[in-house]
Amino acid sequence: MSGVERDRAYVWHPFTKQKDAKANINIVKGEGIYLFSDKGERYIDAISSWWVNLHGHCHPYINKKIKEQVDTLEHSLFSGFTHEPGIQLAERLLKHLPANQSKIFYSDDGSTSVEVALKMTLQYWRNKGEDRHVFFAFDGAYHGDTFGSMSVGARNVFTNAFDKLLFDVKHLPLPTKENITEIKQVIAQIARSHKVAGFIFEPLVQGAAGMRMYDASLLDELLSLCKESNIITIADEVMTGFGRTGTFFASDQLKNQPDIFCLSKGLTGGYFPLGVTSCSDFIYQAYLNDDKEKTFFHGHSYTANPLSCTAALASLDLMENEETKNAIARIEKSHQLFAQKIKQHPSVKEVRCKGTILAVELKTNEESHYLNNAADSITDFFMNEKIIIRPLGNVFYLITPYVIRDEEMQSIYQSILRFLK
Repeated sequence: MSGVERDRAYVWHPFTKQKDAKANINIVKGEGIYLFSDKGERYIDAISSWWVNLHGHCHPYINKKIKEQVDTLEHSLFSGFTHEPGIQLAERLLKHLPANQSKIFYSDDGSTSVEVALKMTLQYWRNKGEDRHVFFAFDGAYHGDTFGSMSVGARNVFTNAFDKLLFDVKHLPLPTKENITEIKQVIAQIARSHKVAGFIFEPLVQGAAGMRMYDASLLDELLSLCKESNIITIADEVMTGFGRTGTFFASDQLKNQPDIFCLSKGLTGGYFPLGVTSCSDFIYQAYLNDDKEKTFFHGHSYTANPLSCTAALASLDLMENEETKNAIARIEKSHQLFAQKIKQHPSVKEVRCKGTILAVELKTNEESHYLNNAADSITDFFMNEKIIIRPLGNVFYLITPYVIRDEEMQSIYQSILRFLK
């Protein structure tokens, strides 16, 4: 059997309707912004393989660093032991995170980084002797697929099968100038019960909801109110971190800094799964106690895997280069110019830009949501153009590796124009 036939026989793929599923394309090589199939076809990876790849596939510098680490240490347990890549990565991440962040907790991926943040918050209040268990989150939120992260996410096709098992969360509308006063009133009213543990949010951009974007100033107002109400704030920067919104972290555009950060996706430059949850010192202090029951009993077998940490360190080296900073600014400017060009197109409902993210929402006869049937025609068209774009219903978007050249970006824009015709 061919690789594709063996795949169909033995593999169950994520987010894929199994009945009548199309044969999967067998990728055998990656280089820069391109992925190559076993048939010799070249595809532009326009979404960075689910938003993880920052510097292009098989980047020679990251490859070199990983190969060096393989010959030194592939893995060791991280309870009672430590290693240099894990120490270095924590040091360097804290230099980029806001000054209120003091500790780095490692986990496996984005969903578990959120799970850690939720558990860290709930046990903080328990350790302090307070019964706080209510969370605020935004409508349309997506924070992962584990049970805690599903609970704080939107109730939709991702969670319907598990709805009865998810804990209750107070979901708030995404803030606008028109509804911000009402949202603040809701938060203040519920906060008076002294049961609210935390507020979790995707700063500035909601990814899986369709790249919905909102103003930093409005989020700042909510964070200010949460601080006044003694509510722990959690920034889920799994997607927005590492330059995607134009700044190193999306929260860099805020005046009020969150108490906890969740990081993954671009953390290792797209090489290995790795999750990070950072926290403010006051949270960590609640766990410094002679009472063993106040220990944070959470961990993963591959916590702080040295190869993953090494890839993240190499990716940080590249992120800190002026070349990468200039590329992010160049991509942002390019998207803004193209958005102006297509925003009045009769098929376009809205074009949204934030940093290196460009999202196009199409007009359809259906409501905008993940299962909108426009997704099939979008996917098929761009696959024929040899461009990998996985739409979110009637919304398609670009989140490319930063190494993309101007002429390569223009070729994607030309494909978009052909699609809109």
